[in-house]
Amino acid sequence: MAVARTCGTTQRHEGRGMAGESGWHAAGFTLLEVMIAVAILAITLSVLFGSQSQSLSLAAEAKFNTHAAFLLEMKLAELEAGLLEIYDDEGGFGEEYPQYRWKLEVEDAGLPDFDIAGDFSRPLKRILVTVSWIDSPFSHSLAYYLQERAQP
Repeated sequence: MAVARTCGTTQRHEGRGMAGESGWHAAGFTLLEVMIAVAILAITLSVLFGSQSQSLSLAAEAKFNTHAAFLLEMKLAELEAGLLEIYDDEGGFGEEYPQYRWKLEVEDAGLPDFDIAGDFSRPLKRILVTVSWIDSPFSHSLAYYLQERAQP
């Protein structure tokens, strides 16, 4: 009596268990079953790799947003403290953040419709501060209003 195991069950067949003898069926998977299993595996792996790639991209963007907010605050503090002159300029953040650049774009605030704008003794400037990550599409900008400094 031959014993055949298929999918975790034991089946007993009469005969010697040779192919072609009565009562014996070849155990294993058909080509169609293997192809379906491979297709399911391929679809699952492609979805898994796609989500992993998206996760890495979102992590890089989150890192940039965190650093950009900090670096923007740092540039604004330098402007308010008078460490930076109020004119168009650009540069880097030194050795601490070599992959980031900053840019200042200065223009008149242009607030003629507001009565308070005429009360300023010095002109009001609109300063657009932009922080960008070199070799990436990421950039972060902030518009800031500041009075022009008094001339000594």
